[in-house]
Amino acid sequence: MTLTMGIPALLFPAISLTMLAYNARYLAIAALIRQLHSEFLETSSTNISLQIKNLKKRLALIRNMQAIAILSFLGSVITMFLLYVEFIDWANVVFGISLLALMVSLILSFIEVQISTKALSIRLHTMERD
Repeated sequence: MTLTMGIPALLFPAISLTMLAYNARYLAIAALIRQLHSEFLETSSTNISLQIKNLKKRLALIRNMQAIAILSFLGSVITMFLLYVEFIDWANVVFGISLLALMVSLILSFIEVQISTKALSIRLHTMERD
C-alpha cells in the first residue's frame, strides 16, 4: 500500500473528536470530584473517600488517554511532513506508530469506561438497598 497525504489526514477529525470526548469526560469528573470533596469535608464519609479514590484513578487514565491521543495526532502531522519531504520509509514507520498510539488511547478509554460503569452499578446497588 502506498501512503499518501490523504491517509494521515483522515485521522485528523477522528483524533480531534476523540480528544473532545476525552476532555468532556475530564471536565465531568473534575466537577464531580469538587462536589464530592466538599461533601467529604462536611461528613468525612468513607464512601465518599472511596469514590474520590476511584475518580483519581479515572483522571489518571484520562490524562494518559489524552497524552497518547496527542502523540497520535502529532505522529500524523509528522507523517505528512515526511511525505512532503519524500522520506517515505520514515513516514510509514511514524504513521504506524501513530496508529498504535491511537489504539492504545482507545484501549485506555475502554478501561476507563469499564471502571466508570462499575462505579455507577455499585452506586445503583447501594440506592436499591435503601
